[in-house]
Amino acid sequence: MLAERFGCLGGNLTIGHVSPILGSVAPGTMADELRALLEAGHEGAPQTVTRNGQERHLDHEEAKGVLARLCADAGVTVLLCAPVVDAVMEGSRVAGAVVDTPKGLRKIRARAVVDATGDGRVATAAGAGFRIGRDADGATQPMSLEFDVDGVDESRAIAAWGGSDPVKLPSGEEYRELCKRMNAAGELPENVTIVRLHRTLHPGERCVNATQLNGVDALDPSALGRADAELRAQIDRCVAFLRRHVPGYERCRVKSGASAPGVRETRRIVCDAAVTDADVEEGRHYADAVVHDAWFLIDIHNPTGGGQAEGHSQPARPYDIRYGALLPAGVEGLLVAGRCIGGTHRAHASYRVMTPCMAMGEAAGVAAALAAARGTTPRAVPSADIRDKLARRGVAL
Repeated sequence: MLAERFGCLGGNLTIGHVSPILGSVAPGTMADELRALLEAGHEGAPQTVTRNGQERHLDHEEAKGVLARLCADAGVTVLLCAPVVDAVMEGSRVAGAVVDTPKGLRKIRARAVVDATGDGRVATAAGAGFRIGRDADGATQPMSLEFDVDGVDESRAIAAWGGSDPVKLPSGEEYRELCKRMNAAGELPENVTIVRLHRTLHPGERCVNATQLNGVDALDPSALGRADAELRAQIDRCVAFLRRHVPGYERCRVKSGASAPGVRETRRIVCDAAVTDADVEEGRHYADAVVHDAWFLIDIHNPTGGGQAEGHSQPARPYDIRYGALLPAGVEGLLVAGRCIGGTHRAHASYRVMTPCMAMGEAAGVAAALAAARGTTPRAVPSADIRDKLARRGVAL
């Protein structure tokens, strides 16, 4: 059973309007399967490789149907509009979850539970420890609200993947310098010092990652409401900037946008193991790894200003994610997957993107299935057994 808090599956892949899919892992995971499904029918679309790696483009509306069919064909019972509100506990063991449905609260009992809420909702309800933000001040990466524009003249329009992209405008000025200049002049919102313009599967479109709001508690629903209003106002200013200053965007318009603010960072659950700074920087590998060769840059959007916290995104080397990073310390019957796994603030800035999260989800699902079949807890399942099952599914470890 899959309990989903929104009205369709996919999270940031669909209602979050995040594009492209970034990050990589070793071959054979469900990330490969999902990308193949999402790219079917778009085989002629241009491919983009940048400092961020291979950009995997998608159509957010098509993705909603792809994911719904995938789960339906697999016999998954999907609960929509059913956010988790509590954990069902038997001592220190999670024995299920309570979800809020249109018919009221519903208790779901389960032999194993995977918390892929991003915020670690089940884990914290079960009493797991957590950390938020930087060690020094607790500040988290800012929120954004991504959107698509169409009406872009491909014969003149640029694409720009980030603040380190040296792409130039016809005038000879670097686009990133134009963004900084317009931010200083007040034409772009505060802390919006780069307007990222990613190609999509469709000519004449760009996915825009630009809006930014700092200092918001993403666990506070009233703060999220205020953030949503502010970020949507920022969209208008970003589009006005594009129309006024960027060749090829004179007639662009907002085609669609995210249905909720995009949250990069909230809780990181304290687990039996953690992904460390050194793991990411040195490319460390482990015998108990359940995700192999995870990679993305150390991409810390500045918690207290514009651009990057460290000037620009920092290099990373392909690294492993250990099974213990999915096991909340002191809690039985539960796994975590996605950006809320055990790790440091800096390492989180690499593993939080979608491809590593997909691979974590597959590993957690395999571990949960083995625990349920054996009538034991996920912690009692040897990592070697999970690795064997993943390898038989074709996952390179």
